[in-house]
Amino acid sequence: MEKWKDELTEQLASAFLSLNTVEEVYNFLEDVATIGEIKALSQRLEVARLLRRNHTYPQIAQLTGASTATISRVRKFLDYGADGYGVVLNRLEENGKNVANRK
Repeated sequence: MEKWKDELTEQLASAFLSLNTVEEVYNFLEDVATIGEIKALSQRLEVARLLRRNHTYPQIAQLTGASTATISRVRKFLDYGADGYGVVLNRLEENGKNVANRK
């Protein structure tokens, strides 16, 4: 197990899996994180989606407000990470839950 994974992170992952509705996820996120942290995570997910759709860094920065450092970090994880973005983005697309039609 990687160094950052422990009993507490396992509990957090299990907490997310225990939620059944979007409203439950919203409520949990609001209690466990700041609005800024939630917005930052949301922004990174959108950056990943736009990178997969071959948008340029300037386009992504304009659409999301993300810095080029954030875009580069997301690109690195898309290319070399644990495929967490890939799994989530694929499932969102399958379920019609992404914002692809907005941009």
